[in-house]
Amino acid sequence: MKKLFAAVAVAAILFSCNDKADKGAFTVTGEIKASPDQKIYLEELYFSAKQPEVLDTGEIKGGKFSLSAIAPEEGLYRIRTEEGANAIFINEGGKINFTGVAISQEPLSGAFSGPANSSLKKLMQHMDSISLLIANKNRLLDEFTKANVKETDSTFVAISEDLISLKLNFTKFSFAYADSAVSPIVSLFAATMAPIELGEFEAPLTKLIKRFPKHKGIAEALAYIKTQAAQPQTQTPTVAKPAVGDIAPELTMNDVNDKPFSLSQLRGKYVLVDFWASWCAPCRDENPNIVAAYNQFKDKNFTVLGVSLDKNKQAWIDAIKEDKLNWQQISDLQYWSSAATPLYGLDGIPYNVLIDPQGKIIAVHLTGNALHNKLAEVLK
Repeated sequence: MKKLFAAVAVAAILFSCNDKADKGAFTVTGEIKASPDQKIYLEELYFSAKQPEVLDTGEIKGGKFSLSAIAPEEGLYRIRTEEGANAIFINEGGKINFTGVAISQEPLSGAFSGPANSSLKKLMQHMDSISLLIANKNRLLDEFTKANVKETDSTFVAISEDLISLKLNFTKFSFAYADSAVSPIVSLFAATMAPIELGEFEAPLTKLIKRFPKHKGIAEALAYIKTQAAQPQTQTPTVAKPAVGDIAPELTMNDVNDKPFSLSQLRGKYVLVDFWASWCAPCRDENPNIVAAYNQFKDKNFTVLGVSLDKNKQAWIDAIKEDKLNWQQISDLQYWSSAATPLYGLDGIPYNVLIDPQGKIIAVHLTGNALHNKLAEVLK
């Protein structure tokens, strides 16, 4: 959901280094088992359309690496391998250790040292599980709406009530976690991941400012939310998402060379239509998984069509290169006013639909192992 994505995105607000040479210096060392020797990057993540900034570049030799940077306060960072696998962490203390495993081009599996990073990992795991439940309920309601099921139908009502309850409990959990977390970044992450309107984040963030009065990031997050909440909503209204069994709506947009390309040009193949953007952190985190699926199945009449909701062409092109997205990419560079938004009922990204050679949708919103399992099922 876009509201949920916006909430999670606010949690990734970070800040540039200060003038004091040694203050805030930290080093990340670790071992990534099963990783080939390759480059590894330490990146600072920013809230806004600004791309992650590389602060240090190192080498993975025999699975081991070391990276260093300077930060003015506690924030959220990421290590990213040359192949695209990555993991986020908090710069907790001067020395941080990571132990993990590289599995093809999937996201890094492992853990960073320190109580704040342990708390962040637990929070993200819970967030992922609840977000999946919410997404499934929303998908069911979309399918019912597409099938013209009345909102008074008993099953429709039951699912709607479950969805409301899930969101309410998720919000309560988020705010409670924020109130109890010791780390300001964990608290910020938790407080801003609830599925609520932007303006409703003002109260919990105001509480966090009182708890962490010296943390500039929380103050800047609150200032951003107030600014965004005050702006009129100009995005294109959405409609119900095309459901499994529907013919995928046609899409025609320019590619990176400003030449028009249509979804129908891929008719005859299984196609994963992937909606993403360079500024979307969850999209970038999912990209290594899609790259792995593409490399595994591209010789079995399968391909991917990337449809970007970017507005900055260079940022879009740079992200394609950085994430090694070696398939057809298109965009009208209209952000949420993209023609894809009403056609596919987009209310958040990442989102995708898998279509068969006849252009019929056979699955939606496939992420992680679910994508690989579905492709293995249909591409025998």
